[in-house]
Amino acid sequence: MIRLILIALSICFSNLTWAADIEVGHAGALKNFMHKGDLSAKFSLSELKDKDHVYALGAVENLKGEIQIFDGSPAVTFAKNGKVLFDNTFEKNASLIVYTQVAAWQDVAIPSDTVTRSQLENYLKKAASDRGLNIEKPVPFLITGKTKFIDWHVIDWDPADKVHTHAKHIHSGPHGRIENADALILGFYSNKHRAIFTHHASDLHMHFITKDKTLAGHIDDLELGRKMVLKLPRTGK
Repeated sequence: MIRLILIALSICFSNLTWAADIEVGHAGALKNFMHKGDLSAKFSLSELKDKDHVYALGAVENLKGEIQIFDGSPAVTFAKNGKVLFDNTFEKNASLIVYTQVAAWQDVAIPSDTVTRSQLENYLKKAASDRGLNIEKPVPFLITGKTKFIDWHVIDWDPADKVHTHAKHIHSGPHGRIENADALILGFYSNKHRAIFTHHASDLHMHFITKDKTLAGHIDDLELGRKMVLKLPRTGK
């Protein structure tokens, strides 16, 4: 019976992969932006509107903004006249998206010597594996607390520009560094999706929203602050 349920779920959701009993779906691919210039819509956020406990990140159609959904609440950011504005609806389409549903999270203290992005990536793999998550499949995670800094951007791509680079993506719209920011970070780890939904040199893709909800977007780099908390899906095991 359980096998039949899993088969049915896999039919209902395209591109689903499994981390223990956590489903992760995705649509679009970074390599299609970089090498093919394909910025077209691959997914409608409306498909997530009536689902419980949705978490998602990605890029708006035509690379005109950043997608963040935290526990079913959209915080899509886009640029207008150089400023970052919010769209809190499910009305946008995505040229890239990664999404999941997590009903419960377990807190994991982050060691004081885990500060950089690469250190976080290494620690996350161990912490997830130790808690029964299959790290050969994508793993969603949250991080809460005060960061030392976040380097961020909200993409605002010029449709006339046909040559894509990571640096040009960062500088196409509002970007910068915020220091000592109290933030909620959403990320996905995968060692199988480089150039799909993680960049070619990383197994992490992370977005954030500040605690005061004045800024949200893509994380280019960060350093963690003291006593930050990693949250991993509670699998029921």
